[in-house]
Amino acid sequence: MLDIHWLKTFVTLAQHKHFGKAAIALHMTQPNVSLHIKQLEQTTRVKLIERNPFKLTQAGFRLLESSERTLMELQICQADLNAINNLSQGTLTIAASDIISRLLLIQPFQLFKAEFPGIDFSLLNTTSSQASELVTNAEADLGFVIAQKESQPLHFTELQQIKWCALGDNLQQWQQAKRSIDTCLSEQPTLILLGHDTRTRELLDPALPSLNLSNYRIMEVGSVDAQIDWAEAGFGVAIVPEFSVYTKSSLTTKITPLPQFPTTSLGYIVRQNQVLSKAIKQLLYWVNQEIIRSQR
Repeated sequence: MLDIHWLKTFVTLAQHKHFGKAAIALHMTQPNVSLHIKQLEQTTRVKLIERNPFKLTQAGFRLLESSERTLMELQICQADLNAINNLSQGTLTIAASDIISRLLLIQPFQLFKAEFPGIDFSLLNTTSSQASELVTNAEADLGFVIAQKESQPLHFTELQQIKWCALGDNLQQWQQAKRSIDTCLSEQPTLILLGHDTRTRELLDPALPSLNLSNYRIMEVGSVDAQIDWAEAGFGVAIVPEFSVYTKSSLTTKITPLPQFPTTSLGYIVRQNQVLSKAIKQLLYWVNQEIIRSQR
């Protein structure tokens, strides 16, 4: 009989390719990691890894494939059992980007902690793509995302439509410069955008020509807050979701709506056929109420 703890140790070791790093990730000693692998090889009667240098054998690759699938199924099963039992204790893991969590989720999270004190609440700060992967692999129970793509293992529920705006004083000046052959800009316009590997950029890049700028350069930053800060400091014009400026009462730069940009959705994702606990349903209700309040 294969021990589930041996399989978890084996999968972690295969991911890190180093006994010491696997031990740290598992909060175990290195000798115990070695012991689990030894017990696993003795039980399966096959060699699973080569140690110097580290690599999986053919049998190791086969076991890794099955083990990852088995561990994920067990994790999903435990999550559904907790939901059926109306989880009042345990752990609830949420994946969301920094801008979504801080602008829309703080108040609902406070209400959640007061209503469900026995649940250990965990928040993972991620991109929308990372949140999708975490929910798919049952490493997160719920994800809040922007511009969710259709995906077989996930169910997406829209919470609100997102429109876009430009934050910065120079946009109209740049656009006028393109229309006038007599106007010459002292420097090339700068658009402040999120990284090129994000879903936001996939959505916005095709719409940038509609800004009618002759030439421009792009400054990439890691968060919407960083976009706002750099635009406020006068380094360019940031293209951000409208909801991200709702609570920014101290902004000094001009906000220009961009109705020509395609709208997208903000919503939450769960696994297909996932059983939602009373706690998750209540959290989603509070989030929806917060969105309604923020739009007034």
